[in-house]
Amino acid sequence: MSEPTRQLFGTDGIRGVAGEFPLTKQSTYLIGRALGHDLASATPQPQAVIGQDTRESSRWIADRVGEGLAAVGVEVHSAGVITTPGVAYLARSRKLAAGVVISASHNPWTDNGIKVFSGDGFKLTDARELAIEKEIFALLENPSAADDTALRVPPPSLPGEAELRRAYIESLACSVSADLSKVRVLADCGNGAATAEGPELFRSLGVQAKFINVSPDGKNINEGCGALHPEVLGKTIAESGDQFDLGVTFDGDADRALFCCSRGRVVNGDAVLLVAARDLHAQGKLKADTVVATTMSNMGLESALKKSGIRMLRANVGDKYVLEEMLKSGATLGGEQSGHIIFRDGDSTTGDGLLTALRLMDIIVRSGKSLADLVSDLRVFPQKIQNIRVREKIPFAQVPAVKTAIEAAERDLDGNGRIVVRYSGTEALARVMVEAESEEKMRAITAAIAGEIQKALGI
Repeated sequence: MSEPTRQLFGTDGIRGVAGEFPLTKQSTYLIGRALGHDLASATPQPQAVIGQDTRESSRWIADRVGEGLAAVGVEVHSAGVITTPGVAYLARSRKLAAGVVISASHNPWTDNGIKVFSGDGFKLTDARELAIEKEIFALLENPSAADDTALRVPPPSLPGEAELRRAYIESLACSVSADLSKVRVLADCGNGAATAEGPELFRSLGVQAKFINVSPDGKNINEGCGALHPEVLGKTIAESGDQFDLGVTFDGDADRALFCCSRGRVVNGDAVLLVAARDLHAQGKLKADTVVATTMSNMGLESALKKSGIRMLRANVGDKYVLEEMLKSGATLGGEQSGHIIFRDGDSTTGDGLLTALRLMDIIVRSGKSLADLVSDLRVFPQKIQNIRVREKIPFAQVPAVKTAIEAAERDLDGNGRIVVRYSGTEALARVMVEAESEEKMRAITAAIAGEIQKALGI
């Protein structure tokens, strides 16, 4: 018998359009109540911290979830605008029952989401999310559960938002030992959560940083900027002459970062994994000589790591699943091509874009090499990722034309490339990723598979 599947929680919490189910004023309140019951069943007098990104809807969703938590006896602390890993850090370091983040990460401003960290700073297990979901649906069927007219919201708890954010910034500043005062950085905060901590953090370490896209207005998060558009940062750096040693760009909740070298070339998560793995390996800190990547990571990364005596394991897409494989294998480093990098040689429990930026700067200073030099031998197989908007997510094995197209493509590649076809965990999209030794073959295979998906399932 197959395991029950989650209907609300995806690979990174609950996502949707703000104001529509499951992110209405009623449902977000009930999500808070269901989460509160879960926390209260395991912890006496539970406390939780809530943080949010810069979307227009984040404040009211945070308030409603907080009211739901408070209604069942959870003491709620607000950290205001803060990065996702900042919430994970606070939950863990303050020994709280949970950390809740209101963010849809890289999605458009009209979307939002709710993700939850347990008291140890790790994302909730699939089984725990499923149990919370069951209670949410039970509450939705009970009209009296949504009655909050008698709700008495407790006064804001101390410490305040600024103090909570400062504690996170100080923890990051302690994670590097090199003198970063000579590093020249252009940082794109994507008008997202990094605007709240990035400038103060870099300033505290003496980094020569210039910041762009640090004026969020509730609707401009990720808009033509940030980690969704690293080429914009690259173009700015390329046109600036020799002003910057590197560029860093964050997504909406700053749990990931992408980079650009001094010439403006984009350096993705695969390349960062290579640089970090070699550095840890040289120090004897890369446990089991192992790195955990995902099914989307390029074959070129695997090949380069192998030449350095490092093996690469692949996990499912999602930093949650990368972390699960890291804990299972004991690996101290893992991450995704998209820029989620998890360092377990310290106490991090999730991807952290700000930490990744500091760690990369630290390596550049200690090695005396530029970012371009550090990644110069990474031979990347031509890769294409195509998204197809779908009306429903039927398993591809149950769609004959798609199944046949994938099998034909795998025979054509004959081991000299890779195909990954999967559904997005956060959007109604099918993703086709193809790697091949030639650009021509890669494009032809991608088009063939994407075309069949479009015909069978596309909108």
